[in-house]
Amino acid sequence: MTDAPAAPLFIFELANNHMGSVEHGIRVIQDFGKVIREHAADGFRFAFKLQYRDLDSFIHPDYQSRSDIKYVKRFQETRLSDSDFRRLVDTMTAEGFIPMCTPFDEASVDRIEIHGIDIIKIASCSFTDWPLLERIALSDKPVVASTAGAELEDIDRVVSFFEHRQKPLSLMHCVGEYPTPHEHYHLNQIDLLRQRYPNVPVGYSTHENPDETIAIRMAIAKGAMLFEKHVGIASPDYPLNNYSASPDQIRLWLQAAREAFLLCGPTHERATGGASEADSLNGLRRGVFAKHTIPAGKIIDSSDVFFAFPPQEGQLLANDWSKYEQHTARAEIAANQPLGRRNVDTVHLRQRILNAVESVKTMLQQGHIVVPGKSDLEISHHYGMNRFDEYGLVMITVVNREYCKKLIVMLPGQTHPEQHHIRKEETFLILHGEIEIALDGEEATYLPGDVVTVARGVRHKFHTRTGVIFEEISSSHFPDDSFYTDPAIHENGNRKTLLTYWM
Repeated sequence: MTDAPAAPLFIFELANNHMGSVEHGIRVIQDFGKVIREHAADGFRFAFKLQYRDLDSFIHPDYQSRSDIKYVKRFQETRLSDSDFRRLVDTMTAEGFIPMCTPFDEASVDRIEIHGIDIIKIASCSFTDWPLLERIALSDKPVVASTAGAELEDIDRVVSFFEHRQKPLSLMHCVGEYPTPHEHYHLNQIDLLRQRYPNVPVGYSTHENPDETIAIRMAIAKGAMLFEKHVGIASPDYPLNNYSASPDQIRLWLQAAREAFLLCGPTHERATGGASEADSLNGLRRGVFAKHTIPAGKIIDSSDVFFAFPPQEGQLLANDWSKYEQHTARAEIAANQPLGRRNVDTVHLRQRILNAVESVKTMLQQGHIVVPGKSDLEISHHYGMNRFDEYGLVMITVVNREYCKKLIVMLPGQTHPEQHHIRKEETFLILHGEIEIALDGEEATYLPGDVVTVARGVRHKFHTRTGVIFEEISSSHFPDDSFYTDPAIHENGNRKTLLTYWM
C-alpha cells in the first residue's frame, strides 16, 4: 500500500459487535456479504475486520474479574475462543471479504499470522505502542494505521518507522469520538495527510451517525481511498450501538460512495468530456484563413494567415497554430480560403521536443546527476527542431541571481554554434562525457573534472561526439547577452523552448 490501492477498500469493523456469540458474528458477516455482492460491479474491495486481544495477558492479573471498569467488563463478556475466531475468519473468506484484524498486543499478532489474516490494522490508541509496532513490523502483512489523537510528530515517526522497514503502510484520518459530532469531522486532515505523506495512501475511519453519507462523499472528493465503518445487526438480544451501521445503512453508504467516485472521476490522469465536448468547443474557435494567395509548396508563417470565426469543417484552428507545427501549402490557396487537411501538409514538432527531453533525462541518469525539483529546462534549437540533432543543447537553470548556475546537456553529435557574451563571464566544470571547446578559434578537448573559464567577449563554440554534461557557473545570465557569429540564428525568433514540468 505504499502505492495507491488498485481499487477503493471498504473496511467493515466488527469489533465486539459479535457480542461474544460466534453464531451472531457469523450472521453479521453473512448479511453484509449479501450487501457487497450487490456492489460487485463497482470495482470496490471489501475487508471485514476483527479485534484480537490475548485477554489473559492483555488485562492485568489484578483486574481480570473487575466489573466496575467498563472496558474490562466489555472485553471479558465478548471473549471468543481461538476456534471461534477461526470460524469468523473462514466465514469472511467464504463471503468474499479480505480478512483484516487489529491486534492490541504482541501475542495477537502471532494469532493473526496463524489464522492467515491478510491485513493488520493499528488502532489509534496503539499508534505509538512501540513494542507492538516492532512486532507488527516483523510480519509480512500490509499495515493500515488510524491517527486519532496523534500529533504530527507522532505520525512522522510512525511513517518513518515503517518506511525504513519497507513495510506497506496506509494512514486513516480518524476521530476517536463515538459518535463523532459534525464540528469534529475535520475532513481537511485528509488533505494534510496526503500532502505531507504523498507516497502513503490515505483513508477515512468514520464514527459519525450511520445514517449520514455526506462525510464519505467529501472524503472521496478529497482523495481518500480506504474507508472504515463499524457494522452490526440488531437483534432482541443484542441492540446495535449508535455509531455502528446496519446492512441497509451500509447500502446507502456504499451507494453514496459509488456516486461520489462517479462525480469525481479519474485522479491520476486528465479527464475530458470526449468527442462531444471537443465538437462543442471546436465550433466556438477561430479558423485559420489565407490572408493572400499562398503558392503551392510554401512553408506558411503567421504573415500568410489570419484567424476568424466561424471555422469550417476540417479546418485548421487558431489552437493548432504554434511554433511546434510546421504547415506547408499542398496546393495554391486563394485569399480568404480556409487552411485545412485538404490543402495543407503539417509536420508536428512537439514530439521531437518530448524525445529530446527523454534523451536528456537518460543522460542525466547515466551521469548520476541530481537535478533540483522544478528547475526550468530550456532547449536551444538554433536552426529549428528539424536540425536539433546537429545544432543545439539543453540548459537547466538551477539559480540565476547575481550569480548563476546551470547544467548544460548536449546529446551525442551536437554542436553549439559560436557565440560570445558582453556582460557575462562563465566557468565550465565537465561532469560527464567529453567535449571539444573552441575559444576564439583555438580548440581543445575536455574530460570530467576539467575546468574551463570563458572571459567576457571571448567567442566560444562546443561540439561533443559522446554527449556531455557540464556545469556552468557564471555571473547573472541576461537573455539579450548572447551574440551569435551566424546572423541567421538571431533571425530565428523561435529558437528556444522553455519547460518547467519536465521531470
